[in-house]
This record gives sequence, C-alpha cells and structure tokens, in this order.
Amino acid sequence: MLLHKDRQKVMIRCNLCGEKYTLVGKKGRAGQVETGFKQCLCNNERDFEIQEIDF
Repeated sequence: MLLHKDRQKVMIRCNLCGEKYTLVGKKGRAGQVETGFKQCLCNNERDFEIQEIDF
C-alpha cells in the first residue's frame, strides 16, 4: 500500500510542443520519481522539463 508520503507529484513539460502533464509517481532509490510516462503526444521521448510539485 502506498502512503501519501511515498508519492510525489511532478509536472512534465515537453520542450518541443509545450504540452504539460501533471502526474503522481513513486520516488525510486536513485531519487528520481517514476511515473510511467513514456512520450508526449508529439512523439517526443527525450526532451522534457520535469519539476517536482508539493502535494
């Protein structure tokens, strides 16, 4: 069971088309948040700005 403190909200912004996504993920061992996000609607898979947001 995930506790509220185990989850982190992130905003992902595509640097190619400007589309924004707000997702909730779990912090991994390396300190990165894993959301399962793979690619933008414009097929961009690499060029993103990722920002953690407080709950």
